[in-house]
Amino acid sequence: MELFTVEGIPEIRPGDNIPSHVEKNIDLIDGDIILIASTIISKSEGRATNLSNFTPSKRAESIAKSLESLTGKSKDPRFAQAILDESSEVLIESPFILCRTHFGHICVNAGIDRSNTGSHDILLLPIDPSHSAMGLKKQFSTDVSVIITDTCGRPFRYGQVGVAIGWAGISAHRDWRGKHDLIGHELEVTVQCILDELASAANLLMGEGDGGTPVVIVRNWDFGPFPENQDLFRKPEDDVVRKALRRWAS
Repeated sequence: MELFTVEGIPEIRPGDNIPSHVEKNIDLIDGDIILIASTIISKSEGRATNLSNFTPSKRAESIAKSLESLTGKSKDPRFAQAILDESSEVLIESPFILCRTHFGHICVNAGIDRSNTGSHDILLLPIDPSHSAMGLKKQFSTDVSVIITDTCGRPFRYGQVGVAIGWAGISAHRDWRGKHDLIGHELEVTVQCILDELASAANLLMGEGDGGTPVVIVRNWDFGPFPENQDLFRKPEDDVVRKALRRWAS
């Protein structure tokens, strides 16, 4: 398969038509997978905002003070409130805020970005990235799939990698259970997260700073088809790590 960036994407503003910008700069073909950084999705959906729009609650003030005492750095309780507003559950409050967004993604600080925010203080994640991905897919003139990506840290490892937070027109996983390894053992637990692997590959090309290449095309990729109605985020009742974190934090 091939991966390449789409050059010439301008600074995205609220209401901008991202598929139009993409198709102005590249000829798409059926079967292409369009990976788009959540940053420009958020900008097009008007998710850039200022901390002055958040009034900190007592809980936000408490979290900010706790993090200040732990890190020795000033923490804005308005930022803590923005995180609380963007979260359906806070798993831990210290030494960092780990939470579940309203659409199911578990990440630090509800994925709120403080870089590449233009004239605003912060950039919130899209409200429903998979809904956004489906809307974008319908606007392209060819039969493509869409994956919305973000970067995320990982337990036990340094650094961040690209992950998928929304998708349309592509399977989330390839299920290897029931297949066999080289010596004939049946695979019992192996489920490959296709979305995250493609997002990570795309992130190598997007970069993390001022590259200005938030759209990557994957072409000539043949790894399916597989059922599309799959979950990316574990259900709370099936997530042993989340259960352990709840017990630890209580």
